Amino acid sequence: MPTDFRRILRLLLDHDVDFIVVGALSSVLQGAPVSTFDIDIVHERSRDNVDRLSQVLAELNARYRGPGDRESAPDPEGLMGKGHHLFETDAGPLDVLGEIEEQFSYEDLLDDSVELDFDGRSVRVLSLARYVDFVSGSDRPKDQARLAVLRETLDQTDDD
Repeated sequence: MPTDFRRILRLLLDHDVDFIVVGALSSVLQGAPVSTFDIDIVHERSRDNVDRLSQVLAELNARYRGPGDRESAPDPEGLMGKGHHLFETDAGPLDVLGEIEEQFSYEDLLDDSVELDFDGRSVRVLSLARYVDFVSGSDRPKDQARLAVLRETLDQTDDD
């Protein structure tokens, strides 16, 4: 089943969850011709926001993915922390991250994010320049394979 990015983003916005789209989807939303199969977000970790996020996860029938985790529901207390929560949902994979690069929280990334129009509403995404910075420092093969395309896209957007 392909990931229904629109459904996930709409639900997050409908529930007023404070989040930033990070990962490859952030670059796709800014015009990079790359592929991704999941959505990665960094969320603001206040109690109220985690409660709203938990409602979205329930509506998406989210379950932790990984060996032996398929029946495990999201843990709201765990979502308050810095860790990564990798879910399979009825709309596809959703990675909910307390931080990225082991140090950058929602608040840390706000200045490195941009607001884009999404179906007439505003969605916050990691800037393409910042995403390129993160990918440049990665040793993951899939990140390195995308790097030239990401840099070219960034160069083209800087020229506009």
